[in-house]
Amino acid sequence: MSTFTVKARLRDDMGKGASRRLRQAGLFPAVVYGGNQASMNLSIDHIKFLHQLDNEAFYSSILNLDIEGNSEHVMLKDLQRHPYKPQILHADFQRIDDENAVIVYVPFHFTNEIACIGVKQDGGLISHRINGVKVSCSANDLPEYIEVDMADVHLGKILHLSDIVLPKGVRIRGLRKGSNNDLPVSTVVKLKGR
Repeated sequence: MSTFTVKARLRDDMGKGASRRLRQAGLFPAVVYGGNQASMNLSIDHIKFLHQLDNEAFYSSILNLDIEGNSEHVMLKDLQRHPYKPQILHADFQRIDDENAVIVYVPFHFTNEIACIGVKQDGGLISHRINGVKVSCSANDLPEYIEVDMADVHLGKILHLSDIVLPKGVRIRGLRKGSNNDLPVSTVVKLKGR
């Protein structure tokens, strides 16, 4: 699990005007909620946070939220972006405790695509159907990504969610083999004209 620290300051000013002034000063508004504590309104440095968002693992990691020297474990729950500028408008963080399971979207990392039997021997093409899945696990077991090994996938074979080897303590939300929830993840298809 990656460790990211987000530095924040408490803020008292609320409303559109206050948020506009924050953004003009290179900050943006945020809120942290959950647990047995009251919600807190925060301000965060825009440039530093924007650089952290470049790392894919940031979205599915437990973050250290440093609020003026007090650290809390949180997850990024919502992010509002400007429609066309590279600008964060608002962020929501949820407090995490070790007793309750967290539910989070985790991306897939596909491995051995070049060595895939359906590609190497049969000249097929890999088609990804979904790029990640919602999982449930304890905060300590939360993976940055789930690895999907494509090495033994033959031409025409469909790899489903139930075929993926999950890390210890992690389970896919609502998955039952053979049900409508057992979505296809990837397949090797025949190229047209072959």
